[in-house]
Amino acid sequence: MSRGLIQRVNAFSKVRVLVVGDLVADHYVYGQTERVSREAPVLIVRHEREEVKLGGAANAAANARSLGAQVTALGVLGRDSMGQRLGTLFRSLGITLAATTDAQLPTETKTRVLAGGLSTTRQQMLRIDRGSQGLLPPRIRLKLATRLRAALARCDVAVISDYGAGVIGDETRAVLREFAQQGGRVCADSRYGLAALQGMSVCKPNEPELAAFTGLPTGTDAQLTSAARAALSRLDCQTLLVTRGRRGMAVFERAGAPTFLPVHGRAEAVDVTGAGDTVIASFALALGAGATAADAARLANIAGSLVVQKPGTATVTREELLGELK
Repeated sequence: MSRGLIQRVNAFSKVRVLVVGDLVADHYVYGQTERVSREAPVLIVRHEREEVKLGGAANAAANARSLGAQVTALGVLGRDSMGQRLGTLFRSLGITLAATTDAQLPTETKTRVLAGGLSTTRQQMLRIDRGSQGLLPPRIRLKLATRLRAALARCDVAVISDYGAGVIGDETRAVLREFAQQGGRVCADSRYGLAALQGMSVCKPNEPELAAFTGLPTGTDAQLTSAARAALSRLDCQTLLVTRGRRGMAVFERAGAPTFLPVHGRAEAVDVTGAGDTVIASFALALGAGATAADAARLANIAGSLVVQKPGTATVTREELLGELK
């Protein structure tokens, strides 16, 4: 089994992946707590440093690139400092950026303030979200659909990374659905819009999302299977990959028995931020490299277990994945 999986991982470098979705700047501000303010019952934090990481769909693209694939990221960036910093990060990683930029739209940004005492671990105190709300302007949506159609012609597998910021709208869904109906592989991960992703190749809900979508219980393997079968029918997809937290993951296909995978390894998770991005990126890459859905899930399960051992928004490298397999 491991030898076959290793061969798939070694083939990642030949896979052309398109990640389409909400490109997010994960902005981390680190500081040291000093005292309680006299002005209000809040802690005063002395600023130490800050950093920006690729988040949302950008993190899914970073994971695909870290695993060795040829990656294009498609979405929207503002013409602001955060948009410029994300562009620099994409270029430094060798990711092709096919972003639509607009001066009127701010780059989707999540600022996390992490602070602690001099000899303690920094903990998240506050998160501030910035970005557009509601639908993107019609001209932006049409431009995205046009760029998406051209980019799909040059990819082996597409990943939808939908964080609800508007990139995955009616126009882009229609183009992606057409691509899937013509035999293209489209792996979809949506935090809020699972119901609108009918007709894609693969959908990846977590267990609570599956329960909410179907209205069915998922507490046991049998219940999960019933809910998954209902979702496969309603979503008209070929494969359903369900992440289950501490209970691992399960993969369901139209025909055949489901595959249940326990959590890989024994270490407790350090930080689950962005773990879903790692899972969908590695699963899609494995499919693009010729793996079956069950084997793709096995690789995604291992990759997910590795990334949750890292703090903050993180990626897994191909070398780390190969080392775990060996």
